[in-house]
Amino acid sequence: MGDPLDERDIAGAALGLVADAAGPYLGGLAERPVHDRAMDVLLDELDGPLPERGEGSVAAVERLVRVGTGAATHSSGPRFFHFVVGGSTPAAMAGDWTASLLDQAAGLWLTSPLAARAETVVLRWLKELFGLPASFGGVLTPSATLAHVTGLACARHWWAERHGVDVASRGLAGLPVMPVFSSGLVHVSTRKALQILGCGRDTLRVFARDDAGRVDLAAMDAALAEAGGAAVIVANLGEVNTGDSDPIAELADLAERHGAWLHVDGAFGLFSTLSPRSAHLARGVERADSVTADGHKWLNVPYESGFSFVRDPGVLSRAFGAWGAAYLPDEDGERVNYNMLGPESSRRARALPIWATLRAYGRDGYRAMVERHLDVAAHLGKLVEEAPDLELLAPVQLCVVCFRYRPPGVPEDRLDELNARLGEALLEDGRVYAGTSTYRGMTVFRPAPLNWRTTTADVERLVEVLRELAADLAP
Repeated sequence: MGDPLDERDIAGAALGLVADAAGPYLGGLAERPVHDRAMDVLLDELDGPLPERGEGSVAAVERLVRVGTGAATHSSGPRFFHFVVGGSTPAAMAGDWTASLLDQAAGLWLTSPLAARAETVVLRWLKELFGLPASFGGVLTPSATLAHVTGLACARHWWAERHGVDVASRGLAGLPVMPVFSSGLVHVSTRKALQILGCGRDTLRVFARDDAGRVDLAAMDAALAEAGGAAVIVANLGEVNTGDSDPIAELADLAERHGAWLHVDGAFGLFSTLSPRSAHLARGVERADSVTADGHKWLNVPYESGFSFVRDPGVLSRAFGAWGAAYLPDEDGERVNYNMLGPESSRRARALPIWATLRAYGRDGYRAMVERHLDVAAHLGKLVEEAPDLELLAPVQLCVVCFRYRPPGVPEDRLDELNARLGEALLEDGRVYAGTSTYRGMTVFRPAPLNWRTTTADVERLVEVLRELAADLAP
């Protein structure tokens, strides 16, 4: 097969293969192991030298679908608990297919009024969903990390202005280190964002009052006073090992008292606002200067999806716009050019799957899903507490359950190695996916049930498989 132009009359045939495979694949996710390592041999079919003459779209896509449905990690299914990863709701997946079908250049209103208007709508809907002020500016990003880059770039611009410097134009040369303070709950993506921005990942100072990482407000207060107020506070809403959160309202008080910038990492914890049972965790988030979250976590839309909201919309354009390229149009009221409000220039229409899922299920549907996941996590926590060989290590607050295997008679100094081996066995087994992490110096499991398909039966299966595998491990 030669030029793609030769296939212009059969362009839909390859898409038909994917559509035909979708029903059986999605319908079988509940029964599939999350990963079957025996199927890894299929991956060799992706390899080989670059073809001189292609085999055509139908043959190529047929191979990709066959290998993919067999060898993929089925993270869209109900038992992928290893990281904080959602699936894709039916509406979101269809919306993502639509985004690929239409293939919009979504950065400029001129190139796609559809994509720009959809992004404006979903940003407004998300602010309504989370209870953020309508006046906040916002932009969609590929991930929470890039959302952090966006929010912290705005904080960096704000901070540099207080030193009389336009950092977008002049850079950081000659400026002191930007003070960034957080608790021990801070996620590595925040440090990565600071690294990307040239602020340095290890310049962030942690103020923790215990080995769980809870914030030391008094120590941070003193450090803010010493910094003279021109500092950035990072509040964490939903920590990945336990679901724990910083007291955002108290940190907002500190930021207000010292004139600091408050940035909230709400990657998945921002969704706590949807339920009266968990909304107290986010109290004060509406007072932040910047707020970030992930769409491919609790919103259950496909990768890649994040969003960044900023109290002062003008900072977004000052931090990312004003390129001075003659062929690029200026921003014009409602005709928003989103590539001038965030780190990407070339952008796909990632608003479309978000629009589709929010339109399909609305506030009530998402509240029901979040509350079901709260119930599922609480149920898992109860199962752990009732099991004689499992130990719950932190209260269950959101959708993360932190525990370890602790059979009677095994000394403390053997538990980390035993849990590490059990984690490896669980991933190798593949029926349920939940690896290990480190919490308070201990090797732990911290499954996060937030896939829209997940029910109590799935976490019951996790406990069954864990204990079955543990019985085969020598203590």
